Amino acid sequence: MSTLPLWLEPVERLVEAGGAVLVVLAVVAVLVFAMAMERWWYYRITWRIARRQLLRRWAARSDHTSWSARTLRHVWAEALVARLRKPLPWLKLLVALCPLLGLLGTVTGMISVFDSLSLSETHQARAMADGVARATLPTLTGMAIAVVGLLFISRLEHVIRREDQRLHDRLARALEESDA
Repeated sequence: MSTLPLWLEPVERLVEAGGAVLVVLAVVAVLVFAMAMERWWYYRITWRIARRQLLRRWAARSDHTSWSARTLRHVWAEALVARLRKPLPWLKLLVALCPLLGLLGTVTGMISVFDSLSLSETHQARAMADGVARATLPTLTGMAIAVVGLLFISRLEHVIRREDQRLHDRLARALEESDA
């Protein structure tokens, strides 16, 4: 009978299935998912409010045509887009780390399989096959997390490019509407 609390039993099964590296991969997956949710929330709520505020601030200016005004508009727009891009390097780092952690789990799993085979007097093929299957689970998990993370990063980069263009277009349109 296990002495662990009931809520820790899934973690115990996870460690038994693929080793401690699988727990690290689970933590990385939670971080990637949390960052994805945060970016979705930021884009849906905070970004739109900040964009409207910037458009109002630009429209409220009296000077729109001078070099300093155009430079200021560019700086404001780039600062706003930079806030949208902010967690992208961290996401890329976590996604790149997933396959490496998976490989680490496979290597440590294979070492334990060969270690247990060298200690046993009977070299059973079934025991080795089970050990190899358990050792490859972290690689599969790491690759799955990385693929999902890459899909999210690709979508986020597309949204950032699109919103950057839209922001510049709306700032230019605000200038045209204020002249009319």
